[in-house]
Amino acid sequence: MNPHVLVVEDEDALATLLQYNLEKEGYNVSAAADGEEALIMAEEETPDLVLVDWMLPKVSGIEVCRRLRSRQETANVPIIMLTARGEETDRVRGLDTGADDYIVKPFSMTELFARIRAVLRRIRPGLAEDVIKAGDITMDRVAHRVKRADREIHLGPTEFRLLDYLMQHPGRVFSREQLLDAVWGSDVYVEARTVDVHVGRLRKALNTKEERDPIRTVRSAGYSFDVSAS
Repeated sequence: MNPHVLVVEDEDALATLLQYNLEKEGYNVSAAADGEEALIMAEEETPDLVLVDWMLPKVSGIEVCRRLRSRQETANVPIIMLTARGEETDRVRGLDTGADDYIVKPFSMTELFARIRAVLRRIRPGLAEDVIKAGDITMDRVAHRVKRADREIHLGPTEFRLLDYLMQHPGRVFSREQLLDAVWGSDVYVEARTVDVHVGRLRKALNTKEERDPIRTVRSAGYSFDVSAS
C-alpha cells in the first residue's frame, strides 16, 4: 500500500501543488487547511507521514506537532515541518517539539521528496521500499539502482530521473518540453534538445545489441516508454 501523507497547509496554491506532486509520486494524500482540521483527520485515520506548515489558522503547526506526539496512535508518525521561518532558533524549536525534519520555504519538490524518502527510510523503512518494474527492467528508487534482467545498469542522475518518469507512465508520449518540466523542473532553463542527448545516453546504457529499445521515438511528438519492447 502506498504511504498516506497528510498535508497541512493553509495557502491554497501551495497545498494544491503539494497534493498534485505527491500523488504523481505515488503517495495517497489528504489535506487540511488548518491545525484543528488536521488533528481531527489524524485521529480519524492515522497518516504515515505529516507535512505541516508552522503558521496555521486555529492551531499552529508547532501545536499540531506537539499534540500528535502526545497521542499514542500518532506518537511515532514522521513529521516534516514546512515554514518560511528559517532562523536557527526556529529550526531548533521545531525539531525539539517533535518534528523529524524542517524545510524552509521556498523549497524545490526534488528536495522535498528526498527529505520524505530519507525520513521514511529512517523511521519507517518498510514504507520506503519503492520498486518499479516494467518488462525486464527493474528500478529501485530507494537504492538508486537499475537492472535489466540480471545486468546492472549504471545511470547518471539525470538519466535515472528520466527513466523513472517514463517508467511511471508506460505507453504515454511526452514532448521534450513536458519531459523538461518533469525531470529538470519548470524553474530551470534547459534547451529542449538537451532531452535528446540524455535519451541517447539512457538508450546506450539500457540496450545491448540483443535487446530491444524500450524507449520509442514518436516523430514530431516526443518519447514514450514501450513496456512491450522491454
